[in-house]
Amino acid sequence: MDLNELISQGGTAEKKLGVLVSHNLGSNTLLIKVPLHEFHGMSEVANERGLAEYSDEVGEIAQRNLDPKHAQKLAIYLLKGLAHAVSMKYATAAMPVPPALEKIQRILGKQPYMAMQPITANIRSCQFGGGGIKFRAAEEGGLVYAFLAVKDVLWVVDGQHRRHAMDMLFDFLGTVTKSGRYPKRMPLFPSEKDGLVPADEQRVWLELFEIARTTCSVMAEVHLGLTADQERQLFHDLNNLTKKVEASLAFQFDQSNPVNLWIKEELNETGILKASIVERDVTDWHDDKGYIARKDLIAVNAVLFLNKSNVSGATPADVTEKTYLARQFWEVVNEIDGFGEDHAKQKTVAAQPIVLKALAKLAYDFGFGRNKEPALLEKLLSSIASIDFSHSNPVWRYYQFTAEQRAAASLSGLTEYLPPDEGANRDIGMFNEKDQVMRFGSKHNDIVPLLGDMIRWQVGLPNRHAK
Repeated sequence: MDLNELISQGGTAEKKLGVLVSHNLGSNTLLIKVPLHEFHGMSEVANERGLAEYSDEVGEIAQRNLDPKHAQKLAIYLLKGLAHAVSMKYATAAMPVPPALEKIQRILGKQPYMAMQPITANIRSCQFGGGGIKFRAAEEGGLVYAFLAVKDVLWVVDGQHRRHAMDMLFDFLGTVTKSGRYPKRMPLFPSEKDGLVPADEQRVWLELFEIARTTCSVMAEVHLGLTADQERQLFHDLNNLTKKVEASLAFQFDQSNPVNLWIKEELNETGILKASIVERDVTDWHDDKGYIARKDLIAVNAVLFLNKSNVSGATPADVTEKTYLARQFWEVVNEIDGFGEDHAKQKTVAAQPIVLKALAKLAYDFGFGRNKEPALLEKLLSSIASIDFSHSNPVWRYYQFTAEQRAAASLSGLTEYLPPDEGANRDIGMFNEKDQVMRFGSKHNDIVPLLGDMIRWQVGLPNRHAK
């Protein structure tokens, strides 16, 4: 070929890869294992961003839009995994782990085991089934050598967020090791205000970078010559034919999230929590044994530790900083009459997670919120056990009462503590006259602030609506 043809083909350089040949439901595929850094250099993602650097001949978009926040979480996971790998290297060599590495692991968080699932990719530049790629059988072990040209890009079909996480990971490690400063944009590791990397930490980051280029590998199943339509179908099947893990089971198994870990090690095993933890909520209150569902317990602690509806994104620092408050909170919750006992939901509204969320929200606001006030936090915690959390307390029926009924129940002062209800839906739940129980609704984001206002009024805490 002439020079122009040679350039258009990407040159004659080839990468020799040891692969295992597979026959996946009638189609030829290659199973490869390469270091993280090497896979990152060989691969791309078939989304708008990834295809922008290539000609129209490469093919069509076959990926959903990227979620940078999800990719950032995966990048932190990879960073944690590299730190774990370096720590294991020291353990295997019977050498002490450097204090800087222990500090980095403590900040990132530890877990009993780490691994990254295989990535699914496709080579678009070959014929369907692998035609056009040169192969040579190895002498032993069933291994086959594949010779990939520069144009033979591994287009990621399933795993674009893992691939983008590698982008972020290597950008971070490159910045830290070359400039000696922690990057401010999309940070993967917290730093001091000046952003300078201490010398002992920089040595650790260099070790992490080196292990990502050598021993830490990723597995990939590479399909051969799929069209964009075939890639889309494969993407659909890989992501929609699996059954999602139930939240309670996921929380039970997960030992990486620091809030979840705190619940297991501090709240449950030390006996701070009076109520027993179960994996499924008891919907029939007549069968209630005073248990609390794990998913509800985690949701309450998400508010208490993070002021969020879930524990995603929690860091070890979040837990360390607020552990003392969380212990105090659950100790006083245990003192509520009926909590954690047989038929707790019939004895006290505090057995309903939505009420616990309202208490947790107040504790967070007074302890760590924008207008935190330690004196008000202490007043709240010292008053929780004396609040009337019985179903018969007329406060919970404020929105069911007429103006005359509110006055008769001495609730007129509560009006100032609640937001105006003109044109707004204030259906927080219903009091069942027959069973004499107050069941709150399921719209927690709308109801929790109102319950917080009702608790503020009963305790004598400041009115959040006062000018």
